[in-house]
Amino acid sequence: MQTFLENHQLIWYAIAGLSLVLELGLMGLSGPLLFFAIASAITGVLISLGLIDGWQSEILVVGVLSAVITLLLWKPLKKMQNSRSKTDNSSDMIGLQVQVSDDITKASGSIRYSGINWPARLADDVNIELIENNSQCTIVAITGNTMLVAPID
Repeated sequence: MQTFLENHQLIWYAIAGLSLVLELGLMGLSGPLLFFAIASAITGVLISLGLIDGWQSEILVVGVLSAVITLLLWKPLKKMQNSRSKTDNSSDMIGLQVQVSDDITKASGSIRYSGINWPARLADDVNIELIENNSQCTIVAITGNTMLVAPID
């Protein structure tokens, strides 16, 4: 304990590590603790270099750095999170031929698979406007719980 009290940078490194673990483990890299973790680590480095000294200035530096890092990284991180494709192309349901249980259009419809009616819509690259009830179609992708389908060629 005496080591931590004499070497404040170790406390800030520990806080940074704990914040990062909590961010990745519980919050899924949504942001707030990530920014605080980066600011805490930078503060630890500044203390190690002898650029800041004293608890009051260390806490002030962490606060200011957290705000600056948040301003710099918020939009790029949100853009990166939102750029990921929401369409699943790896499901074992993809490629299955299923029965249409309600007319399928670009906006809505449903298919019947494994005794369950699943929401469905036409895939974006399909050039038709409708797949009629009681016909067959192929699942080409999944978005959330909605099946993207195409007519059987």
